[in-house]
Amino acid sequence: MSDVIATIEGRIGCITLNRPKALNALSLDMVRQITSALLAWVHNEQVLAVAVRGTHKEGPFGAFCAGGDIRYFHQAAKAGDPSLEDFFTEEYRLNHLIHTYPKPYIALMDGIVMGGGMGISQGASVRVVTERSKMAMPETHIGLFPDVGGGYFLSRCAGRLGEYLGLTGHLLHGEDAVHAGLADGMVASGKLAHLWQTLIETPFENGEAVERWVTTRFDRLEKSGLSNRAEMDAVFGLNSVGDILQKLESASDEWSVQTAQTLRHRSPLMLHVVLEQIRRARGMSLADDLRMERDLVRHCFALRPVSDSETVEGIRALAVDKDHSPQWKPARSEDVDAAEVAAFFVSPWPAHAHPLRELN
Repeated sequence: MSDVIATIEGRIGCITLNRPKALNALSLDMVRQITSALLAWVHNEQVLAVAVRGTHKEGPFGAFCAGGDIRYFHQAAKAGDPSLEDFFTEEYRLNHLIHTYPKPYIALMDGIVMGGGMGISQGASVRVVTERSKMAMPETHIGLFPDVGGGYFLSRCAGRLGEYLGLTGHLLHGEDAVHAGLADGMVASGKLAHLWQTLIETPFENGEAVERWVTTRFDRLEKSGLSNRAEMDAVFGLNSVGDILQKLESASDEWSVQTAQTLRHRSPLMLHVVLEQIRRARGMSLADDLRMERDLVRHCFALRPVSDSETVEGIRALAVDKDHSPQWKPARSEDVDAAEVAAFFVSPWPAHAHPLRELN
């Protein structure tokens, strides 16, 4: 069975991520299959809208997409495998295609939605979560940065929520994701199978009608907003990672203490890179942000020796040796060299040769 099932049912282009044992983590082949289906459906008049979901070991739904296949990243980086370059170029191209897709694209984000899973859902015209959704951009945990357009969509969250989510990798559950502006509405997970079936059986007249119908299915939210929003804005609006840590560590409330502890476990170097990334992205178009992220990821994997790659070390500690003790270089945020951070933002390519030069 293919890792991506792409079929036309009724008037809907249906994409099911079908790699449940890996929580539907994206491989290069999966990126290519999704891209191919979306491009084929752009001019197919039968397809009014696209719906995307994941599978769990029990069947459809239950997990959306845990991100890119980080074990593959680790192996490919250590082996100097050139397919790693293709993976990021083609994944970011797919992210751009979804954001700019001319037909409604409905993402049913049940279960885990992280990293690359956010990349194939944040550009959706309707982003649906459930009470089981677990959403995050946890890349600083593995010495990476929130890519797949993360700079773009995190920087557009209200206030300084984007900086908070990008630096800490904080996990949002379904309702909180709606309050964060990273989902449009919530549907109980028990209703998803019926929603999917109705989508493919209803003779909708146009794409707008499909979109409208899905939004009428949203449940009422229980809460009125995210907790600690004022603290997030006050702390994560500060000038630098050093200022943020100092503010958190000089406070004694539970949120500040826990947030400081979280940041102290992340890659110090990448915290500085991510803060700069999100602040630059706030003034960028999606295409320019994806080009910047393509530069950053080349610095992470290819332009630093493998022994000095924060990302290779972070993945080793989390997913390969599983010792959960990454040896970050430097070990403390206070010792990060500003010149080293600045180097990440120097493009390795002239503009005319950039792998994402055609995006607009």
